[in-house]
Amino acid sequence: MRNISGAAICILVLASGCADKTPPTQSAKGAATGSSDIIPGLLAQVTEANLRRDLFYVAKQPLPFRRANYTVPGHKRSTLEETDAWIERRLRDYDYKVESDICEVQAFGCDLKKPRHHTYARPAYDSQFFTVRNLYAKKTGRRCPKEIIVLVAHKDSQSWIDSPGAYDNGVGTVALLELARVLAGYQSERSIWFLWCNEEHAPWTSNIAAKNCRQRGDNLIAIFNVDSIGGKSDEDIAAGRKTNVTLYTAPEGKRLADLMAEVNDAYKIGLIQSSYERKRPGDDDGSFIKAGYPCAVASLGSYPYADSAYHEAEDKPERVDFVNVRMSTQATLAAVLRLDRAP
Repeated sequence: MRNISGAAICILVLASGCADKTPPTQSAKGAATGSSDIIPGLLAQVTEANLRRDLFYVAKQPLPFRRANYTVPGHKRSTLEETDAWIERRLRDYDYKVESDICEVQAFGCDLKKPRHHTYARPAYDSQFFTVRNLYAKKTGRRCPKEIIVLVAHKDSQSWIDSPGAYDNGVGTVALLELARVLAGYQSERSIWFLWCNEEHAPWTSNIAAKNCRQRGDNLIAIFNVDSIGGKSDEDIAAGRKTNVTLYTAPEGKRLADLMAEVNDAYKIGLIQSSYERKRPGDDDGSFIKAGYPCAVASLGSYPYADSAYHEAEDKPERVDFVNVRMSTQATLAAVLRLDRAP
């Protein structure tokens, strides 16, 4: 029996198969999609400058954070609505059509008696509801369009505290936007969906996205949750370590975690890449696992999460290790491309 890569195994296990086995031709930019490897060139297009510029936009100026329950004085829309509008503009600049789910959420309360980093509390039964949206940009695959790779990040910051939410999850928000930019001209073999949801309000809107996928019968072959990438301990920061931990819950997820390690080595990205098996589904990838999509993972800068400013007002963009964020973004991109280009 011949050896098969982790990427191919994931697709063989989860995908229904492609009716059209037409060999790949050329990408939108004219690069060969056959034997030559175009992945290094696409990885090189991920830039720290773009990530830095965008993160400062959504976590400092003009948006101090991304909340449904806060509006900048003199503005007409909440900072979360302004974030949505900014993401939509950028995606349209890259020639994506933007779709959305409409969701009703409440802001979490704050309980200062709870342990540091975990002062959120259930919303009061009579607290205000806010209308928020999941945002989607979708690429349709030319060979296996019904096989879908999902990239997800929550775009909101904490609803119970005035935190810029730079690592949680401004970095995921802008990393996903950078991935959409880099892949805008790429002709994918499978469909690739970019999803910006909301987790720091109740209920998490990734639950709605996952349930909608299940009700439609969407064939999701992989889900990559990008959350708090680069966030790590003060000791790792002082030592200059560039870390990434990929969390998985099911065996199908482990194949994706193994793939993250594989591409990190193959393309010499330079991360200290590790993986961790969770006992139960969590975060936005967990929403999809609970909906029946076990091939889901989350990438974070550390686990257990060790950022000293987690869920606090000091989670500012000035603290972010943009080299680490760029490297983690590249690893996710490489894994997605390996899956997309598998036979």
